[in-house]
Amino acid sequence: MFQAKPLTFQLESSHVAFTVLYLQGMTFDHYMALLQCNLHSPVLSNWQAFSQEFLSKFGMFDTVVGAKENLFNHQMHNNEQFTTFIIHYSPGSVSTGKENLSGYQRTLSLVNGSGTS
Repeated sequence: MFQAKPLTFQLESSHVAFTVLYLQGMTFDHYMALLQCNLHSPVLSNWQAFSQEFLSKFGMFDTVVGAKENLFNHQMHNNEQFTTFIIHYSPGSVSTGKENLSGYQRTLSLVNGSGTS
């Protein structure tokens, strides 16, 4: 963004000012606290200091990466069986995969047609 308008964003402080317009919630509250505590803090006028401060406090946020990770976590993968996928998301599902092994084995045998309930 800043390279697209080099005259508009010549100063480091203009990078910070532009970014502050998009802060919300906890990030905005943190910026306001910095502003109230020390008006001459380099975080408020230096892009590198600002970036380091907010990355260290809040981490990197990328909506595309977040959406891809969320989608990946909600899909059945090659190494999972359909019955495992259903049991994983059913109420009372096994959190570590070991506590309710008998229930898992019983369900698996019923699905495979090799057991009785």
